[in-house]
Amino acid sequence: MKAEILAALREAEGYVSGQELCETFGVSRTAIWKAINQLKKDGYDIEAVQNKGYRILSSPDIMSENELVSIRKTQWVGNSIYYYDVTDSTNMCANRLAQEGAPHGTLIVADKQESGRGRRGRGWNSPANTGIFMTLLLRPEIETNNASMLTLVAAMAVAKGIEQCCDIKPQIKWPNDIVLNGKKVCGILTEMSAQIDYVNHIVIGIGINVHNTEFPEEISQTATSLYLETGVHVKRAQLIEAIWEAFEDYYERFMAYQDLSAIMEEYNRYLVNLDRAVRVLDPKEPFEGIARGITERGELLVEIDGVLKKVSSGEVSVRGIYGYV
Repeated sequence: MKAEILAALREAEGYVSGQELCETFGVSRTAIWKAINQLKKDGYDIEAVQNKGYRILSSPDIMSENELVSIRKTQWVGNSIYYYDVTDSTNMCANRLAQEGAPHGTLIVADKQESGRGRRGRGWNSPANTGIFMTLLLRPEIETNNASMLTLVAAMAVAKGIEQCCDIKPQIKWPNDIVLNGKKVCGILTEMSAQIDYVNHIVIGIGINVHNTEFPEEISQTATSLYLETGVHVKRAQLIEAIWEAFEDYYERFMAYQDLSAIMEEYNRYLVNLDRAVRVLDPKEPFEGIARGITERGELLVEIDGVLKKVSSGEVSVRGIYGYV
């Protein structure tokens, strides 16, 4: 009920009377009073005025299931939300829930990860009270060879959400790193459980450095945070909501054709690689060229001596990004 009371207070233009809350939720005034006091203990600044009712004045950067539910405006993302103060990794948690039958749109959020993971088995620094660590569970009716493009869809949603909430223009380093001023602020890890011709489920894990003021020495030259780049402590729950609202829009356009044709031009506008020198660490033979954007399949087009080559996998370094000069 606390989430519903929060939502009611946020939607009201002024005060909401205790009686109105009682009638809306079918509980006693005492129950409303207890819920309001619990919300105050959680950190919400709620004013109570006799003969007027309750009004929410402000809320700090609170991460909780109540907060996430109370601000949710998405259609299907977050239809079921699991919040943890600490978990091993939100992707691991999502895969477990998927095995138990959790539905499409289930969202897992944690304040801290003890075994956060990035691409290629790398760790992801996940301290408490600093970042966004979340995973979305999908059960799409999709061809297995189209699933990898969802990681680019997610990257677009993160970029759009950051742009809306932080008044800063992020860029995407192909395929799915989010970059601010040449440093990485977000990583995305997409994993799939599938049979030969059928997708069981897909999990999209997103880690964003939000309030970090410093990083471990091994990544201090390549990582940054929203706070370090803007000087503003963005509210993490609001950013989470903005990202998934954007994701629903991009996902619908992607699923209409099961490719990126409807969003390819917008992706290229975010692409930090565009028209820049890149080095492709191809397992057979590394090469360098100029990136010219992505295809409708999400491949990176690299121009070499006037010829365009499609890159579908492998590490890609961009000159001026992450130390590549």
